[in-house]
Amino acid sequence: MHELHERGTKLFEEGKYPEAEPLLRTLIKINPRYADVLNKLGVITHLKGNLKEASEYFERALALNPRYTEASLNLAIAYNEMGEFKKAQEVFSKAAQIAHPTPTSLDPFVAGKLANEHYKVGNIYFDFGMFDEAIEEYKKAIKLYPKLADVHTKLGMSFRSKGNYEEAIMHFIKAKEINPTYGQAWAQLGLTFYMKGLPDLAFEEWENALKHNPDLREAKTYLQLLKKEEQ
Repeated sequence: MHELHERGTKLFEEGKYPEAEPLLRTLIKINPRYADVLNKLGVITHLKGNLKEASEYFERALALNPRYTEASLNLAIAYNEMGEFKKAQEVFSKAAQIAHPTPTSLDPFVAGKLANEHYKVGNIYFDFGMFDEAIEEYKKAIKLYPKLADVHTKLGMSFRSKGNYEEAIMHFIKAKEINPTYGQAWAQLGLTFYMKGLPDLAFEEWENALKHNPDLREAKTYLQLLKKEEQ
């Protein structure tokens, strides 16, 4: 049974869900008290679009282990997609309370997952040009999990789209501080400097971007265009 568990888990972690599912189902038939297996089956079922069955798997996992943060979050997301918003909020609150008795703090795993959800919603708003709404979502993500270079970068791009260059620059710099190898932050900061009429600073940022990430297409393109302008 241990080998079956290891094999099913490995396939799941590799994203090979059709291969993992029959192994995990066999495990649950043998021993229905595997909370992690129930959670994995819930994820697979959720991805297949069967939210009700998925939520039942997560509920069973939590009945076995009420402190199972990942299952709590997965259940809350399933409830949310089913339109059971009150239930989703209750599960989130309970998970946070178990992880940290103080009401102002969240388990880092929960915070990270929630931040990612806000980031994804922000990206949808951004793609539709709804920059005020995008900014609100990105801010929520950062409030939950401040050290996200990609979120700070998209927040900077949103502010720049509204003509707020100073605020944009602040977030690009913050993204660089969080992750100096995140070339997109350097590239976007350079573009903002260029839009502000500061080509020398833009040139410097794009060159630095390529030092950190030699394959960054945007920085290469911007540098080529800037050099053509100077000729």
